[in-house]
Amino acid sequence: MNYLMSFLIGGVFCVIGQLLIEKTKLMPARILVSYVVAGIVLSAVGLYEPLVRFASSGATVPLTGFGHLLAKGVREAVAEQGLLGALTGGLTATAGGIAAAIVFAFLMALLFFPRKK
Repeated sequence: MNYLMSFLIGGVFCVIGQLLIEKTKLMPARILVSYVVAGIVLSAVGLYEPLVRFASSGATVPLTGFGHLLAKGVREAVAEQGLLGALTGGLTATAGGIAAAIVFAFLMALLFFPRKK
């Protein structure tokens, strides 16, 4: 059942993104940023954590999950370090994902050579 809920919730996020691309004049980069901000806002008002418990990876893998992780990291760091945690908490919580993205992007750049059009 967990796999089904993950698939369905993740699919809903993808459908919403696809509809935004097709039905609006928003550029894909703006939609991606909107997903991160939506994850932060939903986490701040307490709506995203129940979704994570319900759908697990279906809610944590999309970009809204990245926004949720940023907000969660800031919230925990502020509780531990005070105001300084607002600056460091998000980066500390997401450091693994950011580092992986950089390493894999570098490897892809080494393996595949772009061609001129």
